Amino acid sequence: MTDRDDLRVRKALQGMAFPADRTQVISWALDRGEGDDRVLTALRALPDRTFSTADDVVISVPQRPEQA
Repeated sequence: MTDRDDLRVRKALQGMAFPADRTQVISWALDRGEGDDRVLTALRALPDRTFSTADDVVISVPQRPEQA
C-alpha cells in the first residue's frame, strides 16, 4: 500500500469502535459506503484476527510492491 492508500483505509475506518475483528472492519467500511476497490481489497487481505486500533489495521494490511 502507498501512503495515500493508508490514508484511505484510515478514512474508511473513521468512527469505528475497537477492538474489532477482520469481518467487523470490512463490514464497517462497506456500511459506510466505502466504494474504493483498493481499500476493500486491502481490508479483505487482512489476517483473520482482532485489531486494537485503526493504526493496527493499517500496519496489518499486507504490503505489495509498487507498480511502475
